[in-house]
Amino acid sequence: MAAAVFGRKVLRSVKTSVNRSWFHGGGVLQQSGSGPPQAGFFPPAEGAMLPTGSFNNRVAFITGGGTGLGRAMTATLSQLGAQCVIASRKLDVLQKTAEEISSQTGNKVHAVQCDVKDPAAVSRCVDQMEALTGLPDVIINNAAGNFVCPSERLSPNGWKSITDIVLNGTAFITLELGKRLIHKQKGASFLAITTIYAESGSGFVAPSASAKAGVEALYKSLAAEWGRYGHRFNIIQPGPIRTKGAFSRLDPTGAFEKAMIDRIPTGRLGTPAEIANLAAYISSDYATWMSGAVIRFDGGEYVSMAGEFNELRRVTPDQWKMMEEMIRSTKGS
Repeated sequence: MAAAVFGRKVLRSVKTSVNRSWFHGGGVLQQSGSGPPQAGFFPPAEGAMLPTGSFNNRVAFITGGGTGLGRAMTATLSQLGAQCVIASRKLDVLQKTAEEISSQTGNKVHAVQCDVKDPAAVSRCVDQMEALTGLPDVIINNAAGNFVCPSERLSPNGWKSITDIVLNGTAFITLELGKRLIHKQKGASFLAITTIYAESGSGFVAPSASAKAGVEALYKSLAAEWGRYGHRFNIIQPGPIRTKGAFSRLDPTGAFEKAMIDRIPTGRLGTPAEIANLAAYISSDYATWMSGAVIRFDGGEYVSMAGEFNELRRVTPDQWKMMEEMIRSTKGS
């Protein structure tokens, strides 16, 4: 305990000079327009990771598939041979995405309107999908909503709007499809896209954090219960990935993005293509022994924020010399 207290005192004693050197280029790591230099060690790979044809004769259903991460996952699964069905409230956006991906991959992408908050709408969506493609082999619950708000300013409608989409929507889709799949004695892979703060909680996004944590509890519960029916349930917790919709709502000025990159050990944000490859692997025959897994996919952001002394990475060699002298001077005290 005494060592920890002393360590915090040392950290505070150099904080001012650390910040000055960090922002003015005196540190080992320097901020620049291209991001921290370590990002060069971790370039994102483009293109599908799995072999061509990995999803031949498979049907994949993706909620929120018209934009952002959903669109990226749809494109990768379609490229790998899947017949995809994408669903959201905005049919015009879905149809445009479906046409574009189909023209690129040569595999049919179907657009089906669905408000995941409404159980009756979910049932109609699944009816339509069954008529088009039959029941899916892969289900990805990706539809989400979020906004930043101090919790003391949060209204009941604000809370309900997010939890209805994220938690209730995932439950309605999962239960409707699961029951039909069980009746038809067909196995499937279920995947939910949550977030790293589903595990830790986070201020200013309490509805999202609560709803995503509920999704994870649901999927872990069903992994235990429904494996006997041939169903797998897994979860990806993405860190910050730039998508147009999410960033326009959560970071309208762009200032928060810089702060996020600063705390990510790999020195960059994730890309939609990276999560699409991970989702494809988890949903494929290469991962049939994976169920009940929660995969954190964030460039090390979670552990970077969790460690009490991780801010010491900003300390320069000269400042370390000063700290070492301070530490040696306290020996025996």
